Amino acid sequence: MSDAADPGGARRAARAIDALRRGWPFRVTGADGALDLLAVESARDAALADFGSHDVLLSGERAVTLKLTNQRVAATPGPVRLASAGGTVAAALAIADPALDLAHPLKGPFRTVATGGEAAAATAMTMARHAGLLPAFFVRDAVGEAETECSVEDAAALLDPGRLEIAAHARLPVEASESAEIVAFRSPEEASDHVALVIGKRDGNPPVVRLHSECLTGDVLGSLKCDCGPQLHAALHAMADAPWGVLLYLRQEGRGIGLVNKLRAYALQDQGYDTVDANLRLGFPVEARDFAIAGRMLELLNIPRIRLMTNNPEKVARLEKEGVEVVERIPLALPTNKYNEQYLATKRDRTGHQL
Repeated sequence: MSDAADPGGARRAARAIDALRRGWPFRVTGADGALDLLAVESARDAALADFGSHDVLLSGERAVTLKLTNQRVAATPGPVRLASAGGTVAAALAIADPALDLAHPLKGPFRTVATGGEAAAATAMTMARHAGLLPAFFVRDAVGEAETECSVEDAAALLDPGRLEIAAHARLPVEASESAEIVAFRSPEEASDHVALVIGKRDGNPPVVRLHSECLTGDVLGSLKCDCGPQLHAALHAMADAPWGVLLYLRQEGRGIGLVNKLRAYALQDQGYDTVDANLRLGFPVEARDFAIAGRMLELLNIPRIRLMTNNPEKVARLEKEGVEVVERIPLALPTNKYNEQYLATKRDRTGHQL
């Protein structure tokens, strides 16, 4: 467990994320200010009336889509606060949810004001993504006592991959290997469990490792919009043909934005946006996954050197940054279909995948 992790702080952050999901107000405190927040997506008008502020806080990515960042002094897009922009929850959703852009094409004019706490605002956006909600809040400067509150440091403690530990392991015969073993990883306050599937007999050679982010639509339902399911099964069979291998199954759906937001991105793709632009219109980074989680899982499995199966050189760099030695990158080539051709072209042309 990370020495910097604060169990009490992690609990406070977990309670704040629970309040965020339920549409309850909470407070985040940073070195440069404290903000009271109410998530737009989960709020109700009665709660908004009690909250007493119609200012709206948006992520920098969503603000760029709405062409609001030119009003900011800072050149780097960060969270943007709009004064009196959301008199009702429906009005705020029309600003925050790109699915409503066609129904509400004329937005504003808006007046941007200082966030009141840059660190707290940035942490709130991370918390929204972690909760699987749109990165948009009703916001006010901190007033009086808060029923639920956490600090920027508390949120960092909750999301610290160093808190992951092995929770359970068992033999798990699978189609690719009847001698496979599954290992589950869990941190004390965080809700997502990650797993590793170890295939073959461990020896002194670096294993073939595949980082696979959870994809319910592709892995389970057989979606043709992506190549996740075929990649998962092809990787398992490739590991079975190697001396040994490890599949790290990371609970980071939709490149870290969550299932519901990934489905929103799908709807935007049906309007003609590619996967990169869809994420940005939603208000998220193009890449929001935390590869430090994979590094910690490999550390707990005592695997310092690997052969990484990926078409994404960025994964190599991110894992090496976590102290994992990648001795070889192994490509994974699969056929396309008419539904995922644009998705794969976007991977190649905009996110650097070598296909």
